[in-house]
Amino acid sequence: MKTVFYLKNCNTSKRVIKEADIDESFVMRDIKEERLTPEEIDMLAKIAGSYKALFSKKARKYREYNLHLENLTEDDYRKYLCEDYTFLKRPTIVIDEKIFVGSHRNTVKELDYYLKHQKETKNKILL
Repeated sequence: MKTVFYLKNCNTSKRVIKEADIDESFVMRDIKEERLTPEEIDMLAKIAGSYKALFSKKARKYREYNLHLENLTEDDYRKYLCEDYTFLKRPTIVIDEKIFVGSHRNTVKELDYYLKHQKETKNKILL
């Protein structure tokens, strides 16, 4: 499974996808047009280690709902992720059982390194 969960109108998602040189082998999933199911959110959280790891505190609704004033639990994070696609950190990229969540510089560097290492390994196998 190689999937990118993103918003096609999000400049940050576009930047990360371009920087990481995401190719046509990935399924590109616009989360606004094709919403995540609760089961998919559960699967992403399992790979990421928690719902909190997937949750974007930069989402406009985070402040609108005054969530910054609450002590959110894992159940709360799951509930909000299921309710509104904007709470998912973007982009979220899944490669088999590895996940890269968000646009933080270190995450993008890890993703880039991982993809380059995969290509090198694949090229060695072909030789």
